[in-house]
Amino acid sequence: MPFLYPFFDSTYILIIIGLVISLAAQAFVKSTFSKYSEVRSRKGYTATDAAHYILDQSGITDVRVERIAGNLTDHYDSRDKVLRLSDATANSTSVAAIGVAAHEVGHAIQDQKGYIPLRLRASLVPVANFGQTVSLPMILIGSFLAGSQTLINLGILMFSFAFVFQVVTLPVEFNASARALHILGSGGVLTREEVPQARKVLQAAALTYVAAAIMSFLQLMRLVILFGGGRRSN
Repeated sequence: MPFLYPFFDSTYILIIIGLVISLAAQAFVKSTFSKYSEVRSRKGYTATDAAHYILDQSGITDVRVERIAGNLTDHYDSRDKVLRLSDATANSTSVAAIGVAAHEVGHAIQDQKGYIPLRLRASLVPVANFGQTVSLPMILIGSFLAGSQTLINLGILMFSFAFVFQVVTLPVEFNASARALHILGSGGVLTREEVPQARKVLQAAALTYVAAAIMSFLQLMRLVILFGGGRRSN
């Protein structure tokens, strides 16, 4: 089946590069979180305490804090106004856990203030998910139909929405960490010496989002190289 040959050529190097970067970022964040999970905050706040403190300091009264199963499954749900902290984070007094909780509260602060990139990311979720689902089938169908470049290009365009989503995610995540560290720097939860440690945890976590954006870009470039420009018209 000759139309499948592009999926097994030298452009796989792009996917391999992306996987290496992603795995390296994941390993780094796990090692960094593990390291600072051993550092107990001097003031004795748990991550849940810290979340409530930052919410109060930010004047946010309509966000609940809940515990969920898992490890590093922490997230803020803007639809239900719920900040969910994982089992590994919620009751921990470590600098790492407090940093993660503070980051998620940073998203709640963004939501309260109507931070535009956060709203844009939320609006892109269904589009990006749909694009990832239909892009490859569209490209394959276009290849079946004697190299239908219009359908192929449409498939590539649909996949590009996933890349746009990853790009928009970057300022959202960086800004959430900046907001969290600003409040933690006031000294109410962490000491001045502990804030740089929390910053290292959040910087390591941010690398996973950078890696995801790079991976998405490399996947998009592979599709463009293989199918773009009408090279399949023969």
